[in-house]
Amino acid sequence: MSTGWNASGLRQRHPLPSAARPIVIIGTGGIVNDAHLPAYRKAGFAVAGIFDVNPDKARATARRWGIERVYRSLEEVAAVEGCVFDIAAPPAAHRTILTALPPAAAVLIQKPLGLDLAQATDIRAVCRERRFAAAVNFQLRFAPMMEAVAAAQERGLLGRLIDIEVHLSLVTPWGLFPHLIANPRVEIVSHSIHYLDTLRALAGEPAGVLARTYHYPGSALAQTRTSAILDYGPECRVTLSINHHHDFGRRFQDAAFRIQGEHGAAVVKLGLLLEYPRGEPDELWIAPRGGPWQAVPLEGAWFPDAFIGTMSNVQRFASGEDQVLRTSVEDAWHTMALVEACYRSNEAPATPVPQS
Repeated sequence: MSTGWNASGLRQRHPLPSAARPIVIIGTGGIVNDAHLPAYRKAGFAVAGIFDVNPDKARATARRWGIERVYRSLEEVAAVEGCVFDIAAPPAAHRTILTALPPAAAVLIQKPLGLDLAQATDIRAVCRERRFAAAVNFQLRFAPMMEAVAAAQERGLLGRLIDIEVHLSLVTPWGLFPHLIANPRVEIVSHSIHYLDTLRALAGEPAGVLARTYHYPGSALAQTRTSAILDYGPECRVTLSINHHHDFGRRFQDAAFRIQGEHGAAVVKLGLLLEYPRGEPDELWIAPRGGPWQAVPLEGAWFPDAFIGTMSNVQRFASGEDQVLRTSVEDAWHTMALVEACYRSNEAPATPVPQS
């Protein structure tokens, strides 16, 4: 092992706020019940109330989680003072909800930031005009294993990054997301956006991208498979290979980040995605050049712990405890710009192969 190379004690979570504001949740879909509310209960965050355009769904969620207040309208929601507004509604509703909220509010917005870059730009303008402390819920950055990778990078354990591969070959139960059927853009903007955002956090802004996203025969969704290469110059290879239809048993299914630097490497298992939504335990392995590999014990999982991190950052930024809003709307716009570049690349012709 390299002298001075020590992977113990890596940061795995964002600090909690010292005095959390109550949370008002707008939207009561699956992600709220599977991640937001379990995270807030685990962290001890108070939920002041919830709202959904479907009152029956809102009442059912309130009963399940012991939430006392179900708001009847966005006007009632906007009247709540001193809270964080947690928008967990579909992207098409974001602008309407944001324009109903009071100026200078603290807001956490479910990803993606709109369905394309034009919508993201419009939402950014609304947040600027209304002076929101607004972040987008790109939670993978805040998952325990990814926080630890970032901490290892900050500590110098990995060195200059020279190779990152995101590889998924598994079965995703797309039937859990029927709202995606009507969307002309699916896989990149709804799923691989997590990886693109995390890659930006780890490696910075790429100069460009080559991408293809594919329909699967018989699927009701527009695209469910993606290949992409991000351009980080001549010495840093960054790729995504995503297949949500490897339906041949668990043995060779995979969901992983493989990160290689000049001094060390890390492998992250995204356990949540294997047998989703039940999932398997996440894993993080890290090694100096030449080995040996060390398993890093994880203090939590992507779901629900990453959602504690995003909310904690918004809470602490709103109170002045954090100086940086890590997934601010301003930063999230650049993730949306990368998503847009992937789709533009997908529409561009490939380099022809010489025929003679």
